[in-house]
Amino acid sequence: MTTAIVWFRRDLRLADNAALTHALRSAQRIVTVYIHAPEEDGDWAAGAASRWWLHHSLAALTESLAQRGSRLVIRRGPSLAALRQLMRDTGATLVCFNRLYEPARLAHDRAIEQALTVDGVEIFTGVGHLLTEPWAIQSQSGTPYRVYTPYARTLRATLSVPAPQPAPRALPLSPARLKSLPLKQLGLLPRIHWDTGLEKSWQPGEAGAAQRLRRLASLLPDYVRARDVPGADGTTRLAPHLHFGELSPRQLWRAIAQAASRQTAGMLRDVEMLERELLWREFAHHVLHHFPHTPEAPLNPRFAGFPWRRAPKLLAAWQHGRTGIPIVDAGMRELWATGSMHNRVRMITASFLTKHMGIDWRAGARWFWDTLVDADLASNTLNWQWVAGCGADAAPYFRIVNPVLQSRKFDAQGEYLRRWLPELARLPDRHIHEPWRAPESVRQAAGVQLGKDYPAPVLDLGTARSAALARWRDPTRQRCRTVAGLARHPALQETVD
Repeated sequence: MTTAIVWFRRDLRLADNAALTHALRSAQRIVTVYIHAPEEDGDWAAGAASRWWLHHSLAALTESLAQRGSRLVIRRGPSLAALRQLMRDTGATLVCFNRLYEPARLAHDRAIEQALTVDGVEIFTGVGHLLTEPWAIQSQSGTPYRVYTPYARTLRATLSVPAPQPAPRALPLSPARLKSLPLKQLGLLPRIHWDTGLEKSWQPGEAGAAQRLRRLASLLPDYVRARDVPGADGTTRLAPHLHFGELSPRQLWRAIAQAASRQTAGMLRDVEMLERELLWREFAHHVLHHFPHTPEAPLNPRFAGFPWRRAPKLLAAWQHGRTGIPIVDAGMRELWATGSMHNRVRMITASFLTKHMGIDWRAGARWFWDTLVDADLASNTLNWQWVAGCGADAAPYFRIVNPVLQSRKFDAQGEYLRRWLPELARLPDRHIHEPWRAPESVRQAAGVQLGKDYPAPVLDLGTARSAALARWRDPTRQRCRTVAGLARHPALQETVD
Protein backbone atom coordinates (compact mmCIF):
# COMPACT_ATOMS: atom_id res chain seq x y z
CA MET A 1 0.00 0.00 0.00
CA THR A 2 1.60 3.28 -1.19
CA THR A 3 1.81 6.11 1.32
CA ALA A 4 2.20 9.76 0.32
CA ILE A 5 3.03 12.77 2.47
CA VAL A 6 1.21 15.98 1.56
CA TRP A 7 3.24 18.86 2.95
CA PHE A 8 1.10 21.94 3.52
CA ARG A 9 2.81 25.33 3.64
CA ARG A 10 0.98 28.39 2.28
CA ASP A 11 -1.61 26.32 0.44
CA LEU A 12 -3.95 25.82 3.39
CA ARG A 13 -6.93 24.56 1.40
CA LEU A 14 -8.36 21.30 0.14
CA ALA A 15 -9.91 22.61 -3.10
CA ASP A 16 -7.71 23.13 -6.16
CA ASN A 17 -4.64 21.87 -4.34
CA ALA A 18 -2.28 20.27 -6.89
CA ALA A 19 -0.17 18.47 -4.27
CA LEU A 20 -3.18 16.92 -2.57
CA THR A 21 -4.77 15.97 -5.89
CA HIS A 22 -1.61 14.21 -7.07
CA ALA A 23 -1.25 12.34 -3.78
CA LEU A 24 -4.84 11.07 -3.95
CA ARG A 25 -4.24 9.81 -7.49
CA SER A 26 -0.92 8.16 -6.64
CA ALA A 27 -1.27 6.62 -3.18
CA GLN A 28 -3.69 4.67 -1.03
CA ARG A 29 -2.66 6.29 2.25
CA ILE A 30 -2.22 10.04 2.76
CA VAL A 31 -0.35 11.76 5.59
CA THR A 32 -1.09 15.49 5.72
CA VAL A 33 1.51 17.51 7.57
CA TYR A 34 2.43 21.08 8.45
CA ILE A 35 6.05 21.71 9.47
CA HIS A 36 6.75 24.89 11.40
CA ALA A 37 10.16 26.16 10.32
CA PRO A 38 10.15 30.00 10.26
CA GLU A 39 13.94 30.12 10.18
CA GLU A 40 13.82 28.72 6.64
CA ASP A 41 12.33 32.01 5.43
CA GLY A 42 15.62 33.77 6.16
CA ASP A 43 15.23 37.36 7.29
CA TRP A 44 11.56 37.35 6.32
CA ALA A 45 9.86 35.05 8.77
CA ALA A 46 6.18 35.92 9.23
CA GLY A 47 5.38 39.01 11.27
CA ALA A 48 3.06 39.13 14.27
CA ALA A 49 -0.17 39.74 12.35
CA SER A 50 0.64 37.01 9.82
CA ARG A 51 1.40 34.56 12.63
CA TRP A 52 -2.03 35.28 14.09
CA TRP A 53 -3.63 34.49 10.75
CA LEU A 54 -1.54 31.34 10.32
CA HIS A 55 -2.69 29.97 13.68
CA HIS A 56 -6.35 30.35 12.81
CA SER A 57 -5.88 29.12 9.25
CA LEU A 58 -4.19 25.96 10.52
CA ALA A 59 -7.04 25.47 12.98
CA ALA A 60 -9.54 25.76 10.13
CA LEU A 61 -7.54 23.30 7.98
CA THR A 62 -7.39 20.85 10.88
CA GLU A 63 -11.18 20.96 11.17
CA SER A 64 -11.69 20.54 7.41
CA LEU A 65 -9.42 17.49 7.35
CA ALA A 66 -11.20 15.97 10.36
CA GLN A 67 -14.56 16.39 8.62
CA ARG A 68 -13.19 14.27 5.77
CA GLY A 69 -11.78 11.55 8.00
CA SER A 70 -8.16 12.75 8.08
CA ARG A 71 -5.96 14.70 10.47
CA LEU A 72 -3.24 17.32 10.24
CA VAL A 73 0.10 16.23 11.70
CA ILE A 74 2.03 19.22 13.04
CA ARG A 75 5.80 19.04 13.46
CA ARG A 76 8.64 21.48 14.00
CA GLY A 77 11.49 21.96 11.55
CA PRO A 78 14.03 21.73 10.10
CA SER A 79 11.76 20.61 7.30
CA LEU A 80 14.10 18.04 5.78
CA ALA A 81 14.67 16.32 9.11
CA ALA A 82 10.92 16.36 9.87
CA LEU A 83 10.07 14.86 6.48
CA ARG A 84 12.67 12.13 6.84
CA GLN A 85 11.29 11.25 10.28
CA LEU A 86 7.76 11.09 8.88
CA MET A 87 8.94 8.77 6.11
CA ARG A 88 10.52 6.48 8.70
CA ASP A 89 7.34 6.59 10.79
CA THR A 90 4.96 5.89 7.89
CA GLY A 91 6.95 4.14 5.18
CA ALA A 92 5.98 6.93 2.76
CA THR A 93 7.73 6.85 -0.61
CA LEU A 94 6.14 9.98 -2.13
CA VAL A 95 6.27 13.59 -0.91
CA CYS A 96 3.93 16.14 -2.51
CA PHE A 97 4.01 19.91 -1.99
CA ASN A 98 3.25 23.09 -3.88
CA ARG A 99 6.02 25.46 -4.85
CA LEU A 100 6.73 28.79 -3.13
CA TYR A 101 8.82 31.48 -4.77
CA GLU A 102 10.48 33.78 -2.24
CA PRO A 103 14.27 33.56 -2.77
CA ALA A 104 15.14 31.92 0.55
CA ARG A 105 12.25 29.48 0.40
CA LEU A 106 12.88 28.52 -3.22
CA ALA A 107 16.55 27.76 -2.56
CA HIS A 108 15.67 25.76 0.54
CA ASP A 109 13.02 23.75 -1.29
CA ARG A 110 15.43 22.85 -4.06
CA ALA A 111 17.89 21.56 -1.48
CA ILE A 112 15.15 19.43 0.10
CA GLU A 113 14.14 18.03 -3.29
CA GLN A 114 17.73 17.07 -4.06
CA ALA A 115 18.28 15.44 -0.67
CA LEU A 116 15.07 13.41 -0.78
CA THR A 117 15.71 12.34 -4.36
CA VAL A 118 19.08 10.99 -3.27
CA ASP A 119 17.21 9.12 -0.52
CA GLY A 120 15.17 7.43 -3.25
CA VAL A 121 11.96 9.33 -2.49
CA GLU A 122 9.62 10.38 -5.29
CA ILE A 123 8.89 14.11 -5.25
CA PHE A 124 5.94 15.96 -6.74
CA THR A 125 5.83 19.76 -6.72
CA GLY A 126 2.74 21.55 -7.95
CA VAL A 127 1.82 25.06 -9.03
CA GLY A 128 -0.80 26.55 -6.75
CA HIS A 129 0.42 29.86 -5.40
CA LEU A 130 0.42 31.74 -8.73
CA LEU A 131 -1.28 31.55 -12.11
CA THR A 132 2.11 31.13 -13.77
CA GLU A 133 5.60 30.70 -12.43
CA PRO A 134 7.86 33.77 -12.11
CA TRP A 135 10.39 32.56 -14.67
CA ALA A 136 7.84 31.59 -17.31
CA ILE A 137 7.43 35.06 -18.86
CA GLN A 138 10.21 37.09 -20.43
CA SER A 139 10.53 39.98 -22.85
CA GLN A 140 11.33 39.54 -26.53
CA SER A 141 14.98 40.27 -25.72
CA GLY A 142 15.00 37.43 -23.22
CA THR A 143 15.25 39.68 -20.16
CA PRO A 144 12.89 40.02 -17.17
CA TYR A 145 10.17 42.63 -17.32
CA ARG A 146 10.50 45.77 -15.21
CA VAL A 147 7.28 47.42 -16.40
CA TYR A 148 3.87 45.98 -15.63
CA THR A 149 1.91 46.75 -18.81
CA PRO A 150 4.05 44.78 -21.32
CA TYR A 151 4.42 41.99 -18.74
CA ALA A 152 0.65 41.73 -18.33
CA ARG A 153 0.12 41.87 -22.10
CA THR A 154 2.53 38.97 -22.65
CA LEU A 155 1.06 36.97 -19.78
CA ARG A 156 -2.49 37.40 -21.02
CA ALA A 157 -1.45 36.24 -24.50
CA THR A 158 -0.09 32.97 -23.14
CA LEU A 159 -2.24 32.42 -20.05
CA SER A 160 -4.41 29.34 -19.90
CA VAL A 161 -6.31 28.81 -16.65
CA PRO A 162 -7.73 25.28 -16.23
CA ALA A 163 -10.88 24.76 -14.22
CA PRO A 164 -10.13 24.59 -10.47
CA GLN A 165 -10.42 21.16 -8.87
CA PRO A 166 -13.08 20.68 -6.17
CA ALA A 167 -12.18 19.62 -2.67
CA PRO A 168 -12.22 15.86 -2.06
CA ARG A 169 -15.29 14.61 -0.19
CA ALA A 170 -13.27 12.15 1.85
CA LEU A 171 -9.63 11.46 2.64
CA PRO A 172 -7.75 8.39 3.85
CA LEU A 173 -7.19 8.43 7.60
CA SER A 174 -3.66 9.27 8.70
CA PRO A 175 -2.16 6.69 11.08
CA ALA A 176 -3.39 7.52 14.59
CA ARG A 177 -0.04 6.60 16.13
CA LEU A 178 1.71 9.51 14.44
CA LYS A 179 2.77 12.12 16.95
CA SER A 180 1.56 15.66 16.35
CA LEU A 181 2.26 18.87 18.22
CA PRO A 182 -0.71 20.78 19.61
CA LEU A 183 -1.22 23.90 17.50
CA LYS A 184 -0.83 26.16 20.54
CA GLN A 185 2.73 24.91 21.03
CA LEU A 186 3.81 26.73 17.86
CA GLY A 187 3.42 30.02 19.76
CA LEU A 188 1.80 31.85 16.88
CA LEU A 189 -0.70 33.84 18.92
CA PRO A 190 0.36 37.01 20.76
CA ARG A 191 1.13 36.75 24.47
CA ILE A 192 -0.53 40.11 25.03
CA HIS A 193 -4.12 40.09 23.79
CA TRP A 194 -3.90 42.83 21.13
CA ASP A 195 -5.70 40.84 18.45
CA THR A 196 -9.32 41.66 19.30
CA GLY A 197 -9.66 43.86 16.23
CA LEU A 198 -8.29 41.11 14.00
CA GLU A 199 -10.79 38.63 15.41
CA LYS A 200 -13.66 41.02 14.63
CA SER A 201 -12.41 41.77 11.13
CA TRP A 202 -11.48 38.40 9.64
CA GLN A 203 -12.40 34.76 9.25
CA PRO A 204 -9.18 32.94 8.35
CA GLY A 205 -9.49 29.62 6.58
CA GLU A 206 -10.87 28.15 3.39
CA ALA A 207 -14.50 28.72 4.41
CA GLY A 208 -13.79 32.40 5.09
CA ALA A 209 -12.11 32.73 1.71
CA ALA A 210 -15.10 31.13 -0.03
CA GLN A 211 -17.47 33.49 1.75
CA ARG A 212 -15.49 36.54 0.57
CA LEU A 213 -15.26 35.11 -2.95
CA ARG A 214 -19.05 34.88 -3.16
CA ARG A 215 -19.20 38.68 -2.79
CA LEU A 216 -17.52 39.26 -6.15
CA ALA A 217 -20.75 39.43 -8.10
CA SER A 218 -22.08 42.21 -5.86
CA LEU A 219 -18.78 44.14 -5.94
CA LEU A 220 -18.20 44.15 -9.67
CA PRO A 221 -20.93 46.56 -10.84
CA ASP A 222 -19.23 49.48 -9.07
CA TYR A 223 -15.75 48.13 -8.42
CA VAL A 224 -13.63 50.76 -10.20
CA ARG A 225 -15.20 53.58 -8.20
CA ALA A 226 -15.86 51.86 -4.86
CA ARG A 227 -12.38 50.36 -4.53
CA ASP A 228 -10.99 53.89 -4.07
CA VAL A 229 -13.44 54.91 -1.32
CA PRO A 230 -11.94 53.99 2.07
CA GLY A 231 -15.23 54.49 3.90
CA ALA A 232 -16.98 51.88 1.74
CA ASP A 233 -16.74 48.10 1.71
CA GLY A 234 -15.72 48.14 -1.93
CA THR A 235 -12.62 45.92 -2.04
CA THR A 236 -12.43 42.14 -2.20
CA ARG A 237 -10.35 41.71 0.99
CA LEU A 238 -9.02 38.50 -0.52
CA ALA A 239 -5.30 39.26 -0.22
CA PRO A 240 -4.64 37.31 3.02
CA HIS A 241 -6.67 34.36 1.75
CA LEU A 242 -4.52 34.31 -1.40
CA HIS A 243 -1.29 34.71 0.56
CA PHE A 244 -1.99 31.75 2.84
CA GLY A 245 -3.39 29.70 -0.01
CA GLU A 246 -6.91 29.36 1.40
CA LEU A 247 -7.93 30.42 -2.08
CA SER A 248 -6.01 29.66 -5.24
CA PRO A 249 -5.44 32.41 -7.85
CA ARG A 250 -6.99 30.01 -10.35
CA GLN A 251 -10.20 29.96 -8.29
CA LEU A 252 -10.25 33.76 -8.19
CA TRP A 253 -9.57 34.09 -11.92
CA ARG A 254 -12.43 31.75 -12.76
CA ALA A 255 -14.76 33.47 -10.28
CA ILE A 256 -14.06 36.84 -11.93
CA ALA A 257 -14.88 35.39 -15.35
CA GLN A 258 -18.09 33.79 -14.08
CA ALA A 259 -19.24 36.96 -12.34
CA ALA A 260 -18.46 39.00 -15.44
CA SER A 261 -20.48 36.67 -17.67
CA ARG A 262 -23.60 37.47 -15.66
CA GLN A 263 -23.12 41.24 -15.82
CA THR A 264 -23.70 43.90 -18.44
CA ALA A 265 -21.20 45.05 -21.04
CA GLY A 266 -20.75 48.29 -19.11
CA MET A 267 -18.88 46.36 -16.42
CA LEU A 268 -15.87 45.63 -18.63
CA ARG A 269 -13.72 48.24 -16.82
CA ASP A 270 -14.61 46.74 -13.44
CA VAL A 271 -13.68 43.25 -14.55
CA GLU A 272 -10.43 44.41 -16.14
CA MET A 273 -9.47 46.27 -12.96
CA LEU A 274 -9.91 43.20 -10.80
CA GLU A 275 -7.98 41.03 -13.26
CA ARG A 276 -5.24 43.67 -13.40
CA GLU A 277 -4.85 43.54 -9.62
CA LEU A 278 -4.43 39.76 -9.71
CA LEU A 279 -1.84 40.06 -12.51
CA TRP A 280 -0.01 42.76 -10.50
CA ARG A 281 0.50 40.07 -7.84
CA GLU A 282 2.00 37.82 -10.51
CA PHE A 283 4.24 40.68 -11.64
CA ALA A 284 5.46 41.20 -8.08
CA HIS A 285 6.68 37.61 -7.90
CA HIS A 286 8.26 37.91 -11.35
CA VAL A 287 10.28 40.93 -10.20
CA LEU A 288 11.27 39.37 -6.87
CA HIS A 289 12.43 36.16 -8.54
CA HIS A 290 14.64 37.92 -11.06
CA PHE A 291 15.86 40.61 -8.65
CA PRO A 292 16.07 38.82 -5.28
CA HIS A 293 18.01 41.68 -3.65
CA THR A 294 15.04 44.06 -3.85
CA PRO A 295 13.59 43.49 -0.36
CA GLU A 296 16.73 45.16 0.98
CA ALA A 297 17.96 47.34 -1.88
CA PRO A 298 16.43 49.48 -4.63
CA LEU A 299 15.95 47.91 -8.04
CA ASN A 300 17.15 51.15 -9.62
CA PRO A 301 20.85 51.48 -8.66
CA ARG A 302 20.63 55.26 -9.10
CA PHE A 303 18.95 55.26 -5.68
CA ALA A 304 21.66 53.24 -3.95
CA GLY A 305 23.00 56.25 -2.09
CA PHE A 306 19.76 58.15 -1.66
CA PRO A 307 19.86 60.57 1.31
CA TRP A 308 17.08 59.20 3.48
CA ARG A 309 16.37 61.10 6.67
CA ARG A 310 17.20 59.60 10.05
CA ALA A 311 14.10 60.61 11.99
CA PRO A 312 13.02 58.03 14.58
CA LYS A 313 10.46 60.36 16.18
CA LEU A 314 8.80 61.03 12.85
CA LEU A 315 8.79 57.31 12.09
CA ALA A 316 7.18 56.53 15.44
CA ALA A 317 4.51 59.18 14.84
CA TRP A 318 3.75 57.60 11.47
CA GLN A 319 3.68 54.05 12.85
CA HIS A 320 1.20 54.89 15.60
CA GLY A 321 -1.08 57.26 13.71
CA ARG A 322 0.06 60.45 15.44
CA THR A 323 1.28 62.59 12.52
CA GLY A 324 -1.52 65.15 12.74
CA ILE A 325 -2.52 64.41 9.12
CA PRO A 326 -5.95 62.74 9.51
CA ILE A 327 -6.01 60.44 6.47
CA VAL A 328 -2.52 59.15 7.30
CA ASP A 329 -3.36 58.62 10.96
CA ALA A 330 -6.66 56.94 10.16
CA GLY A 331 -4.90 54.47 7.87
CA MET A 332 -2.20 53.62 10.37
CA ARG A 333 -4.74 53.11 13.13
CA GLU A 334 -6.84 50.89 10.87
CA LEU A 335 -3.69 48.86 10.18
CA TRP A 336 -2.91 48.43 13.87
CA ALA A 337 -6.47 47.52 14.79
CA THR A 338 -7.37 45.17 11.93
CA GLY A 339 -4.12 44.00 10.36
CA SER A 340 -5.10 45.63 7.10
CA MET A 341 -5.49 49.02 5.45
CA HIS A 342 -7.57 50.24 2.54
CA ASN A 343 -5.61 50.06 -0.74
CA ARG A 344 -5.87 53.76 -1.57
CA VAL A 345 -4.82 54.72 1.96
CA ARG A 346 -1.81 52.37 1.79
CA MET A 347 -0.55 54.43 -1.13
CA ILE A 348 -1.21 57.70 0.73
CA THR A 349 0.56 56.60 3.92
CA ALA A 350 3.51 55.12 2.04
CA SER A 351 3.95 58.27 -0.05
CA PHE A 352 3.76 60.43 3.07
CA LEU A 353 6.51 58.42 4.78
CA THR A 354 8.90 58.33 1.84
CA LYS A 355 8.21 61.68 0.19
CA HIS A 356 7.03 64.16 2.84
CA MET A 357 8.95 62.61 5.74
CA GLY A 358 11.86 61.47 3.58
CA ILE A 359 12.21 58.23 5.55
CA ASP A 360 13.62 55.07 3.98
CA TRP A 361 10.97 52.93 2.30
CA ARG A 362 12.48 49.85 3.97
CA ALA A 363 11.41 51.15 7.37
CA GLY A 364 7.84 51.33 6.12
CA ALA A 365 8.06 47.94 4.45
CA ARG A 366 9.27 46.34 7.68
CA TRP A 367 6.41 47.92 9.65
CA PHE A 368 3.86 46.68 7.13
CA TRP A 369 5.51 43.26 7.20
CA ASP A 370 4.88 42.96 10.93
CA THR A 371 1.39 44.48 11.05
CA LEU A 372 -0.34 43.29 7.85
CA VAL A 373 -2.22 39.99 7.89
CA ASP A 374 -1.64 39.87 4.12
CA ALA A 375 2.09 40.66 4.31
CA ASP A 376 3.57 39.18 1.15
CA LEU A 377 7.27 39.69 0.44
CA ALA A 378 6.87 40.12 -3.32
CA SER A 379 3.90 42.51 -3.19
CA ASN A 380 5.20 44.44 -0.18
CA THR A 381 8.56 45.01 -1.86
CA LEU A 382 7.15 45.94 -5.26
CA ASN A 383 4.57 48.34 -3.85
CA TRP A 384 6.95 50.17 -1.51
CA GLN A 385 9.59 50.60 -4.20
CA TRP A 386 6.88 51.75 -6.62
CA VAL A 387 5.76 54.48 -4.23
CA ALA A 388 9.33 55.48 -3.37
CA GLY A 389 10.18 55.74 -7.06
CA CYS A 390 13.14 53.36 -7.00
CA GLY A 391 11.64 50.09 -8.22
CA ALA A 392 9.91 48.40 -11.14
CA ASP A 393 7.32 50.48 -12.98
CA ALA A 394 8.03 53.14 -10.38
CA ALA A 395 6.03 56.29 -9.90
CA PRO A 396 8.00 59.34 -11.12
CA TYR A 397 9.90 61.33 -8.50
CA PHE A 398 7.60 64.32 -8.88
CA ARG A 399 4.51 62.27 -8.00
CA ILE A 400 4.12 63.41 -4.41
CA VAL A 401 0.65 62.59 -3.19
CA ASN A 402 -1.09 65.38 -1.30
CA PRO A 403 -2.81 63.57 1.57
CA VAL A 404 -5.33 66.33 2.21
CA LEU A 405 -6.49 66.44 -1.42
CA GLN A 406 -6.70 62.65 -1.49
CA SER A 407 -8.75 62.69 1.70
CA ARG A 408 -11.17 65.30 0.36
CA LYS A 409 -11.55 63.46 -2.94
CA PHE A 410 -12.08 59.92 -1.67
CA ASP A 411 -13.54 60.51 1.80
CA ALA A 412 -15.42 63.75 1.25
CA GLN A 413 -17.87 63.27 4.13
CA GLY A 414 -15.14 62.04 6.46
CA GLU A 415 -16.77 58.66 7.07
CA TYR A 416 -13.43 56.84 7.14
CA LEU A 417 -11.77 59.55 9.23
CA ARG A 418 -14.51 59.52 11.84
CA ARG A 419 -14.38 55.73 12.07
CA TRP A 420 -10.70 55.67 13.01
CA LEU A 421 -10.25 59.13 14.54
CA PRO A 422 -13.22 59.50 16.89
CA GLU A 423 -11.57 62.51 18.54
CA LEU A 424 -12.25 64.45 15.32
CA ALA A 425 -15.79 63.15 14.80
CA ARG A 426 -17.53 66.42 15.65
CA LEU A 427 -15.56 68.54 13.20
CA PRO A 428 -17.52 69.65 10.11
CA ASP A 429 -16.79 67.83 6.85
CA ARG A 430 -14.93 70.82 5.40
CA HIS A 431 -12.49 70.96 8.33
CA ILE A 432 -11.99 67.32 9.33
CA HIS A 433 -9.39 66.73 6.57
CA GLU A 434 -7.05 69.44 7.90
CA PRO A 435 -8.11 70.43 11.43
CA TRP A 436 -5.13 72.77 11.88
CA ARG A 437 -6.75 75.12 9.38
CA ALA A 438 -10.12 75.14 11.12
CA PRO A 439 -10.98 78.35 13.03
CA GLU A 440 -10.30 78.06 16.73
CA SER A 441 -14.00 78.52 17.46
CA VAL A 442 -14.84 75.54 15.23
CA ARG A 443 -12.26 73.35 16.96
CA GLN A 444 -13.52 74.38 20.38
CA ALA A 445 -17.11 73.57 19.44
CA ALA A 446 -15.94 70.14 18.24
CA GLY A 447 -13.89 69.52 21.38
CA VAL A 448 -10.59 69.41 19.52
CA GLN A 449 -7.52 71.03 21.03
CA LEU A 450 -4.49 70.51 18.81
CA GLY A 451 -1.58 69.04 20.68
CA LYS A 452 -3.90 67.60 23.34
CA ASP A 453 -6.91 65.85 21.81
CA TYR A 454 -5.24 65.39 18.45
CA PRO A 455 -1.65 66.14 17.34
CA ALA A 456 -0.67 69.23 15.43
CA PRO A 457 0.93 68.27 12.08
CA VAL A 458 4.46 66.97 12.49
CA LEU A 459 5.49 68.86 9.34
CA ASP A 460 4.29 71.47 6.87
CA LEU A 461 3.07 69.70 3.74
CA GLY A 462 4.16 72.42 1.32
CA THR A 463 7.67 72.75 2.77
CA ALA A 464 8.06 68.95 2.91
CA ARG A 465 6.99 68.63 -0.71
CA SER A 466 9.58 71.16 -1.87
CA ALA A 467 12.29 69.36 0.11
CA ALA A 468 11.24 66.03 -1.40
CA LEU A 469 11.42 67.39 -4.93
CA ALA A 470 14.93 68.63 -4.25
CA ARG A 471 16.01 65.22 -2.91
CA TRP A 472 14.40 63.19 -5.71
CA ARG A 473 15.21 65.36 -8.71
CA ASP A 474 18.60 63.81 -9.34
CA PRO A 475 19.63 60.99 -6.99
CA THR A 476 22.78 60.36 -9.02
CA ARG A 477 24.30 63.47 -7.46
CA GLN A 478 24.04 61.97 -4.01
CA ARG A 479 26.84 60.05 -2.36
CA CYS A 480 26.72 56.53 -3.82
CA ARG A 481 26.76 53.21 -2.04
CA THR A 482 26.97 49.80 -3.62
CA VAL A 483 23.76 47.82 -3.83
CA ALA A 484 25.37 45.01 -1.87
CA GLY A 485 26.09 47.37 1.00
CA LEU A 486 22.45 48.28 1.50
CA ALA A 487 21.45 45.20 3.48
CA ARG A 488 21.99 47.14 6.70
CA HIS A 489 21.39 50.68 5.51
CA PRO A 490 22.28 53.25 8.22
CA ALA A 491 18.95 55.03 7.80
CA LEU A 492 17.10 51.77 8.26
CA GLN A 493 19.04 51.03 11.43
CA GLU A 494 18.33 54.46 12.80
CA THR A 495 14.62 54.29 12.17
CA VAL A 496 13.84 50.65 12.91
CA ASP A 497 16.36 49.07 15.25
